[in-house]
Amino acid sequence: AILESDPHRLVEGLILAAIATNASNGIIFIRHGNDIPIDRTKHAIKSAYENGLLGKNILGSDFSFDAEVVLVGESYVAGEETALMEAIEGKRAMPRYKPPFPAAFGVWGHPSNINNIKTIANLPSIISKGSEWFTSIGTETSTGTAILCLSGNINKPGLYEVEMGTTIRSVIEDICDGIPNNKELKLLQTGGPLGGVLNSTKLDTSIDFDSMAKAGAILGSGGIIVADQDVDVIDLTRMLIAFCQFESCGKCFPCRLGNSHLLEILNRICGKTSSESDIELMRKVGTNMQQGSLCGHGQLGFNPIKSALEYFKEDFDLALDTSLNVPNVTINIPTRANRY
Repeated sequence: AILESDPHRLVEGLILAAIATNASNGIIFIRHGNDIPIDRTKHAIKSAYENGLLGKNILGSDFSFDAEVVLVGESYVAGEETALMEAIEGKRAMPRYKPPFPAAFGVWGHPSNINNIKTIANLPSIISKGSEWFTSIGTETSTGTAILCLSGNINKPGLYEVEMGTTIRSVIEDICDGIPNNKELKLLQTGGPLGGVLNSTKLDTSIDFDSMAKAGAILGSGGIIVADQDVDVIDLTRMLIAFCQFESCGKCFPCRLGNSHLLEILNRICGKTSSESDIELMRKVGTNMQQGSLCGHGQLGFNPIKSALEYFKEDFDLALDTSLNVPNVTINIPTRANRY
């Protein structure tokens, strides 16, 4: 959203960060195929060069700084900072062992500082208005705003920016106009595929890092999937684990094998061929992933199941009862192709 609406703010923030860290080069890393953000960011960089804000001896000073856009293919793991650096260097997007950390040995072996787009884009406003202005927004421990992407069973899906500390209920009911057809909300899946699955009792959770973590979820990428009473929580969880299994880079076996095992077990549960022991088996696999995986993809991979077991234990108990014939109902998440 920032790259599409105001890429110049990002470029300005990048220059400010470079001055603060005495950096010589900046890289804006974007996934291949996002043509509008890519084109507008490249145009903003070109404009900065033409106006003397990038390049050698910026505005007649002794400070020089260059910036460029680097693209990556369809790799979810490339969002991890060391895998991102590998992709920039033209290698397969796989996380590095740490230490050394990027601040000591980063892109091409040079010390590197890695931040997300939103953080860098906030810098011009903070420098202009002061730190007290920024800390007055949000909560004491989570300042600023959160950019949320709402999807699923909701009347007004889309991208929204809200102040940290706003409740999930306020976003869903006041901003997104609630659930279609007056149905009841059953669950929320937050923070992307590695985030938690919450039930309706967590609607009043504040959107900040501490409150989300306390609820067993993460803010993560800001994605929130809203599901109504007709959605099968186990099938939704299986969909999340299937994504994590598919996107695992395969470098470390706790993640590579762990996600595959979790998906196999969930397939058994959905197919009514599982047993009570499968629940404990998933917990053991999840613990191994958390303790042994190289990066956050494996370390957080058990989150969807862990939170689903906490908030929807009855659904799992029902699925494990092979004497009942309860059909699964999959969630219908609107896409750009079928939303309009």
